[in-house]
Amino acid sequence: MADANQGNRPLSPHLQIYRPQITSVLSILNRITGVAMSLAAVLIAWWFLGGATDAAYYDVANGFLTSWFGILIMVGSLWAFWFHFFGGLRHLQWDSAKGMGMKAVRRSGIAAVVLSVVATLLCILLAL
Repeated sequence: MADANQGNRPLSPHLQIYRPQITSVLSILNRITGVAMSLAAVLIAWWFLGGATDAAYYDVANGFLTSWFGILIMVGSLWAFWFHFFGGLRHLQWDSAKGMGMKAVRRSGIAAVVLSVVATLLCILLAL
């Protein structure tokens, strides 16, 4: 039986009232980047398959991957790789029971985001 004082309040926090924290945002982003890297792996395999089979097929794949949209996907995937990498380093640190305080978690989360952007830009500059 429901408590009469409860009214129409939700039973637990939900997305309309929950204030996202850096740990939850980075956790969700880590999952999204994992899926994004899978998409990039499929596109790269498609490009290799085109190169191994037929020149016309390769031209289609290469045309897509070198278009502005394909480059956007590849740059986004490159960032996803670095974000996933630095997030993995955070988890390795946590596995050793270090950096578990709220300040350290926040600091390492911000560092993972900043380092992933810096590493992505360095890779782009090296590729040019």
